[in-house]
Amino acid sequence: MSPPPAARRPRLGLPRRVFSQVLLMQVAIAAGVAVLATGLFLAPLSKQLDQEAMRRALAIAETTAQDPQIAEGVRATRPAGDGPVQREAERIRRATHAEYIVVLDRNWVRWSHPTDSEIGRRVSTDPSDALAGREVMEIDKGTLDRSARGKVPLYDAEHHVVGAVSVGIAYDSVRARLISAIPELFGYAGGALAVGALAAWLISRRVQRQTRDLAFSDISALLAEREAMLHGIREGVVALDRGGRVRLFNDEARRLLGIGDEAVGRTPDEALGTGRTTDVLTGRVAGTDLLTVRGPRVLVANRMPTDDGGAVATLRDRTELERLGRELDSTRGLIDALRAQDHEHANRMHTLLGLLELEMYDDAAEFVGEVVGDHRATAEQVTERIQDPLLAALLVGKAAVAAERGVVLLVSDHTRLPDRLIDPRGLVTVVGNLVDNALDAVAGSPHARVEVELRAEGRTVALRVRDTGPGIPADRRELIFTEGWSTKDPPAHGKRGIGLSLVRRLAERQGGSASVDTAAGGGAVFTVVLPEALTDPAPEPAGVRATAEEETR
Repeated sequence: MSPPPAARRPRLGLPRRVFSQVLLMQVAIAAGVAVLATGLFLAPLSKQLDQEAMRRALAIAETTAQDPQIAEGVRATRPAGDGPVQREAERIRRATHAEYIVVLDRNWVRWSHPTDSEIGRRVSTDPSDALAGREVMEIDKGTLDRSARGKVPLYDAEHHVVGAVSVGIAYDSVRARLISAIPELFGYAGGALAVGALAAWLISRRVQRQTRDLAFSDISALLAEREAMLHGIREGVVALDRGGRVRLFNDEARRLLGIGDEAVGRTPDEALGTGRTTDVLTGRVAGTDLLTVRGPRVLVANRMPTDDGGAVATLRDRTELERLGRELDSTRGLIDALRAQDHEHANRMHTLLGLLELEMYDDAAEFVGEVVGDHRATAEQVTERIQDPLLAALLVGKAAVAAERGVVLLVSDHTRLPDRLIDPRGLVTVVGNLVDNALDAVAGSPHARVEVELRAEGRTVALRVRDTGPGIPADRRELIFTEGWSTKDPPAHGKRGIGLSLVRRLAERQGGSASVDTAAGGGAVFTVVLPEALTDPAPEPAGVRATAEEETR
């Protein structure tokens, strides 16, 4: 059989709970402060009592020395236990409760003493300073044990030093006063300690409520888990304190908002600038799943207040979803256009079949040529003026969709765009959004028409989209560029109010602008200016340039 496991020995140490540790440490601190304060008070109190006893002894000595009977007795009589000096000194001693009053002559011989046998003997301590005319205060030990002493010179009527007066206060009485003060002092210290312990308990209870009675190890583990969770989730998280300042944010929020560590401690207005994203984070715009645009990204934001007066905002990147949703809308539009074209194609095929059955071959050939020629002319017109393939394909497709919706989509005669775009996808997004909005605005109206103009001026691209719709009222020309604002019903994939905001953000990101005004003849005209949108033209090879010069000759 295996031996039974040894019993675990209890381990001594601090308690685990924050409440208990804080209470224990604060009580220990309060007790230490009380003991230290008591010691610091007792040290000067002892010195103060010594000084007081020495000053009292000196005062009694001065009073005794002022008595003319004592100086006269020292000059005129001999030292004796029943002499006038002894009687007067003892009278003063009993009146002042001094331990002793010793009167001595210049030969250090005592003329008075509480013990008669000591009269006529030399003193045991050196009285030279007093005999030299100086006052002395000291703590010293003599024949009557340790005492607080005061010594003064004794003058006669001609102001000659004829001796000295030494007065002693029993040091035991000074020590007794110090000891008697200790219980009262400890009482004050105990009261202060009790008040400190009560305050420590109240503070610890508050800490207990705020930490939910967790141990320090639990709090450390929670902080580590929080850091791992914050930086591990794929949503941006921004925490604000009660003053509206950024407390912390995770890596995803750093990426989505384009901010750094300098944003901590600053308000969203200071860290991000003005805009809808700032309004959502600060709570000036309320709601759930709020759409906002930050740079090239479409974000979905939610803000939740916290118990301490702050808030936590979460951000989700919806850029790809919005792009896919728009592509889905475009695909549905193309499907509808293809369905209509299929119906029209069936009608044309029936017409062609009828012409062939009637043996009207020339008319059938002419009919086919007209149908094919219209589509070819449209494609050739676009590709001749717009050399970028993505943008040309977009406008050809939009022209087909517009035709099925009863709208004429024209490319302006002034359009000239070389194949030197730095960001063709960004310009496709801008043109696609503006054309879609224009088609929605004029669809169903008589003589509906949309005109697109793209011009290159150096490295700048200027875009204008005109329509014959109802136009944009003057008070809404800035509002329509706000994220989340739209007059249309939301599509199946999400919310509206992103397209025009994204157009302006893309333009501003390249240092350009986007604006709307009233078109000549009615309707709206959107203008987008994109500086530095084109690359510099590539230089022609020397051989090609020489050949071109020879041909011009």
